[in-house]
Amino acid sequence: MKTVIFDLDGTLADTSGDLIAAANHCFRDMGEGDVLDPGADAGTALRGGRAMLRAGLTRLGRAEMEPTIDHYYPLLLDAYGAAIDVHTQIYPRAMEAVERLKTGGYGVGICTNKPERLADVLLQKLGVRDAFASLVGADTLPVRKPDPEPLHEAVRRAGGAPGRSVLIGDSDTDRNTARAAQVPCVLVTFGPAGGDMAALEPEGLLADYADLPQMVDRLLA
Repeated sequence: MKTVIFDLDGTLADTSGDLIAAANHCFRDMGEGDVLDPGADAGTALRGGRAMLRAGLTRLGRAEMEPTIDHYYPLLLDAYGAAIDVHTQIYPRAMEAVERLKTGGYGVGICTNKPERLADVLLQKLGVRDAFASLVGADTLPVRKPDPEPLHEAVRRAGGAPGRSVLIGDSDTDRNTARAAQVPCVLVTFGPAGGDMAALEPEGLLADYADLPQMVDRLLA
């Protein structure tokens, strides 16, 4: 079976607002107030909790950041899990594209660097978990993207063959994962980092999910 695997944060859904809120919860606990801005720092948010903490601590001029990041990262995950879908929205026409792909005979799954439990909770709350045959998170395997094995596992769990798949993403991590797996990569241009996607030279650039099924047909012909 040909398979389409999606990244989650910044690809299927804009999760940046809830991620920023969780990071700012940590900064408030440090006595610093809200250090990150939901708009200006959205791209950083989609690179994960540690990236947000590191960016905020750098802005504050904090030295020896790594022990602080190690301490606050579990607190950030707890805060995020407690309010995971307050601001998050699935991108327009994303789920319509998923259903069209499934109707066309493709398997669909998710490969994300979000912890699997949190990814599952979010997809359940958004009402779309059952649309995806597989879900592989950052901690599902001993390795995470850009190692190709999580992508391969997501394909296998969706009933597909790793060599007949395409990865839909929004970052250099996704581009490098697809390259390591030797499969095509489509990067979305409507997320916070969209302006940088062309420079990564993916096999496809996606401005509207309505165009995805036809693009996948071409790449996996």
